[in-house]
Amino acid sequence: MADTTASPRTASPPDDAPRIIVRRSARRRRTLAARREGDAILVMVPDGMDPEIESRQVHALVARLLKREEISSRPSDPGELERRAADLALRYLDPVVGSRVRPSSVLWVSNQHHRWGSCTPSTGRIRLSDTMQDFPAWVVDHVLLHELAHLVEPNHGARFKSLAKSHPRALEAEGFLIGWSWANRRDHADDGAAGGLEDDVDQG
Repeated sequence: MADTTASPRTASPPDDAPRIIVRRSARRRRTLAARREGDAILVMVPDGMDPEIESRQVHALVARLLKREEISSRPSDPGELERRAADLALRYLDPVVGSRVRPSSVLWVSNQHHRWGSCTPSTGRIRLSDTMQDFPAWVVDHVLLHELAHLVEPNHGARFKSLAKSHPRALEAEGFLIGWSWANRRDHADDGAAGGLEDDVDQG
């Protein structure tokens, strides 16, 4: 016997958020459960739950699920960072440049207090501030793509900016970095529009 007593209801998602499908179950008494189903999130709720309480709990449960997914996708070790760099280059740089763009190494470092990332084009080394280890994966990806673009264009000219801003959430990521810097009193008076992404090329 099916455990649903009402047809699934789909909430209208904002922007690129996943679809949320709410399904009521007569077998559930108090708790809610959520799981990923393709590009949607299915939330099972007790039948007869107060609509206002249901709405609050559904959104809270979905937020927790998305947070877990986000954390699990964050690059954490050098090997993962290098794999992430290769994937970003394959998607956003290689097809445009017409050749393979890969760093020699990508590392988290703890001594970059005024820059989110840095790149040495002559050696292919990229370093990312470990401050970002708890940032959303798409913010780290944007910074990493910015540094990868320096392997093609060492300066900050027009072609570089076109490559560096090819991540689909580039503007959102830059806004996040500026907002985080302001909220945490990070000194970025000379860091440029992206809070430390305009002074990131090492020549040595």
